[in-house]
Amino acid sequence: MSFKSFKVFTVYTIQLLILFTLECAADEACETIPTEIHVTKEEYDDMGRLLRSCSGEVSVNKCEGMCSSQVRPSISAPTGFSKECFCCRENFLRERLVTLNHCYDPDGIRLEDEDSAIMEVRLREPDDCKCYKCGDFSR
Repeated sequence: MSFKSFKVFTVYTIQLLILFTLECAADEACETIPTEIHVTKEEYDDMGRLLRSCSGEVSVNKCEGMCSSQVRPSISAPTGFSKECFCCRENFLRERLVTLNHCYDPDGIRLEDEDSAIMEVRLREPDDCKCYKCGDFSR
């Protein structure tokens, strides 16, 4: 292969990589979507005895989607390939209170009195999702 052919091949390869990267970025669909989860929370006294157990279905946000990742040949990487992986993860979390309205005593009898029939639980959920480099927990 002559130097001129190698240069043309290299430029063509770089153009393909740029085109592939741009197409992958356009295909990213990392988003925050609502979902339902079942939450159970138990409350104990100072001696460690169960006072009540409350549960309920709660609407929360989750991160879901695809992010572009790529593997390409590399002369500098020990494996011969350069890997760049991205994952759909939370960009920002928000905290909110949710109400659990199915509360039971330790014997499994449903609690009806106003003070113990419901329980408020604080939880954190994604408020926004974004593609991050996989394994990057430094943010």
